[in-house]
Amino acid sequence: MALRHQPGHHIDGILLQLRRVPLRSCCHEVSSFPETNPPETPGRIIQPGLEPRRVRDLATLEFLTGAGNIDILGPPGVGKTHIAIGLAVAACQAGKSIYFTTLDDLVRKLKAADAANRLPRQLANLMRPSLLVIDEVGYLALDRDEANMFFQLISRRYEKGSTIITSNKHFTEWGTVLGDDVLATAILDRLLHHCDVLAINGPSYRLKDRQGLVTPVEAPAS
Repeated sequence: MALRHQPGHHIDGILLQLRRVPLRSCCHEVSSFPETNPPETPGRIIQPGLEPRRVRDLATLEFLTGAGNIDILGPPGVGKTHIAIGLAVAACQAGKSIYFTTLDDLVRKLKAADAANRLPRQLANLMRPSLLVIDEVGYLALDRDEANMFFQLISRRYEKGSTIITSNKHFTEWGTVLGDDVLATAILDRLLHHCDVLAINGPSYRLKDRQGLVTPVEAPAS
């Protein structure tokens, strides 16, 4: 879909265009978006370090053609999930099937399936979407069994289906998050082979009016 140019670094102005078609009218298979929608006011999220052109280029969905991936990295509140949802909606509008999940929910479902001897079937189901969005990688640490299930999913989708990952952790920290450096390396090897990395460094839009409450105050000199 064609996107109009938006001046400055206003991510919302781009993503609002991606969200004009109601979600339920364009998704064809499975999707599970969070209840809270991104802000609908253009310009609400402003990240000086992020080029709007990067988001517009990704919104062409060319990465889906070659089963490419997108990793969106940055601290909390900079718009990672916001961008991931906008791209997923664009994929819906293009007739692609999508599935959205947090890593925590994903692992919980995989563990339940494994306990019921249905893990292969659950992994096969997660191969169906053209685009899989896994949100909040890094907020909660995984044990080795959970990391192994995550690896099995990423390995199966490698070069077969696109995945968008959002994470508050740099790739060098994934060994700690996944509880195993070898598994982390194997996962990143597959994710990053055909991948666009979007690194966002900026202030939290949730805390933009409350910085004084979270910014440490220097102690007075004695």
